[in-house]
Amino acid sequence: MTINQVMVIGAGQMGAGIAQVFAQAGLNVKMNDMSQDALDQGLAGIEKRLKRAVEKGKMTEEDQKAAYGRLETTTNLKDASDCDLVVEAVVENMDVKVSVFQQLDEITPSHAILATNTSSLPITEIAAATKRPDQVIGMHFMNPVPVMKLVEIIRAIQTSDETYQAIEDMTKQLEKTPVEVEDFPGFVSNRILMPMINEAIYTVHEGVASPEDVDAVMKLGMNHPMGPLTLADFIGLDTCLYIMEVLHEGFGDSKYRPCPLLRKYVKAGWLGKKSGRGFYTYD
Repeated sequence: MTINQVMVIGAGQMGAGIAQVFAQAGLNVKMNDMSQDALDQGLAGIEKRLKRAVEKGKMTEEDQKAAYGRLETTTNLKDASDCDLVVEAVVENMDVKVSVFQQLDEITPSHAILATNTSSLPITEIAAATKRPDQVIGMHFMNPVPVMKLVEIIRAIQTSDETYQAIEDMTKQLEKTPVEVEDFPGFVSNRILMPMINEAIYTVHEGVASPEDVDAVMKLGMNHPMGPLTLADFIGLDTCLYIMEVLHEGFGDSKYRPCPLLRKYVKAGWLGKKSGRGFYTYD
């Protein structure tokens, strides 16, 4: 299958990053969002990152202009009617994602592959909401998308080998490294990462050590580039809580129980870097 036209749904940090890497790889990209302001901000972020790549010598000015020229924005989902691939990167909520996929199922050509960037929700359930479950797949990019090389490709139980192969090939075209993952809660990345972050929060909750010292142990002792609590703030504590809840519900195991301190911070609106306060304070 040849993929030429792509739509990315969601112009936030993840969606804009995904749109950027597709455009850099030579594909025509429609970036969709309900909000024109979000689209404008997403496009401005892409332009800034591309210009920075030129300044650092990682890209020529000609390539930068060509990549930016392959991008267009739209608030109308019906503009997916000529797309070969749609990558959804909206809020991590099953009802919202199912609604988007049901609409795409009616709008897109019969050959189109529908991918979701979900970090934890079951692909099988999303696929079952469409009339083309064999053409639905998970394509979980890492943040920040233009920098991180990994893409988890998650097969729903219905996903065909042809669909998987097309997305694996596309991932390599994006100069990313694909890893095949079966459809289990949290996949690989968040099944391992989030319990570690949750345990780091427990050590603060129980008074074992301060956030700064917990992060220092993991950076200096385990050679992690970023401490788990700094990373949690970067991801968003509400997102961390949501994924822990998905793991807890999906496996029914108490080891995935979200730390009460995590719940308390989220209720306080202390969501991390995006809200100005989490385990650390941000300007």
